[in-house]
Amino acid sequence: NNWHRAIQVEGVEAIEHHGWKWWKKQDCDMPQLRMELVDIWHFILSAAIQNKHGNVGLAKMDMQSELSLGKKTIQFDGRYHVLTQMALLEKLDLLVGLAAARRTSLAVFESLLSDCGMDWSELFRQYLGKNVLNMFRQDHGYKPGGYIKVWQGREDNEHLVEVLGMTDLDAGDVRNVLYQSLQEKYRLVLEG
Repeated sequence: NNWHRAIQVEGVEAIEHHGWKWWKKQDCDMPQLRMELVDIWHFILSAAIQNKHGNVGLAKMDMQSELSLGKKTIQFDGRYHVLTQMALLEKLDLLVGLAAARRTSLAVFESLLSDCGMDWSELFRQYLGKNVLNMFRQDHGYKPGGYIKVWQGREDNEHLVEVLGMTDLDAGDVRNVLYQSLQEKYRLVLEG
């Protein structure tokens, strides 16, 4: 699978949620930008595992090793990019450019998390929620095309952010609670 292309697309979606058009007023939708980072993380993980031919342990070791370097500067396209001197939007551009070159940088990703007010624990909690939404989508016909992605004028990701905000993500049955909450909202769409 071309995980790097998926990272590019999700990165561009994050740019859209940030707002970049200088010719019109736009507000940053930080909750949705964070959700795009969750999607990007999924594809970074998948690329790392595929790169190690399915060996999760080796992928984990490589990723931990890269993170332990604590890189603050990334070389790309003949230039050095100092992460502490870059704005969030510039880092998203860099992430997309790296992905187009079939590369990832955990330093760039970690810096993006920080800029968006997230840490690795928060990423995990939101990743868990997105995983539940992805299962929900599949259970309701996403792949064959019968799933309705826009509920009451808002994309299902937006409903997920709302549900995540009302759920104790440290509860033992959190996956079940999230799924049932999505089920209730979706039922209203089908009945409406």
